[in-house]
Amino acid sequence: MNAGGFLYRLPKVGRFDLVIFDCDGVLVDSERLAVRTEAEILLGLGWPLTETEIVERFVGRSETYMRQVVEDHLGRPVDWETEFEARYEEVFTCELLPVPGVAEVVRQITIPMCVASSGCQEKIRFLLGLTGLLDVFGERLFSVDEVANGKPAPDVFVYAAEKMGVGPGRCAVVEDSVAGVTAGLAAEMTVFAFAGGVTNAARLAIGPAIVFDDMHMLPELLSGD
Repeated sequence: MNAGGFLYRLPKVGRFDLVIFDCDGVLVDSERLAVRTEAEILLGLGWPLTETEIVERFVGRSETYMRQVVEDHLGRPVDWETEFEARYEEVFTCELLPVPGVAEVVRQITIPMCVASSGCQEKIRFLLGLTGLLDVFGERLFSVDEVANGKPAPDVFVYAAEKMGVGPGRCAVVEDSVAGVTAGLAAEMTVFAFAGGVTNAARLAIGPAIVFDDMHMLPELLSGD
């Protein structure tokens, strides 16, 4: 199958019993906005990083991880709520949209679905609410705050599957970051790596991950046709 110019061989996995979506960059097109905003904030704090460097260091990782790295580099604490959270909220409220195609796709998928994110519950609900996707998932939202270790550890995916009552081998993970793809593979799940965001296909082509760059392709990929 040719996924937007990339050729991949799909495994014979049969039907999945659960699709686990990451939130940022998979359901909501927040990563581009966040990376741009973080570059501006970090410049003001005295740590100039390019957007590419920010993607490589932080995309897919938890707020706790990013905060620790930033504070360690600066050698001082940062008022995260004022410096980062308030800016994120302002930008997202004005500019955030769903990832192109995902609003239609998630309403086409008949397999049970949930969200497993590196964000907190409040953030997940805020972003999905802004983009009209919250009703699709209801309470089936799982946060890094509910597990011991964030991505690239598999904890949040394993936790989501357990809560949904599905074994790892019957789970599909949809991710857009190196940390997320690594986490899904470590959870022994089938990973569909979305290369239509800020991380390119070459970096997401990790092990058996199935790389695609158009969200409209996801239902066919999940079916294995």
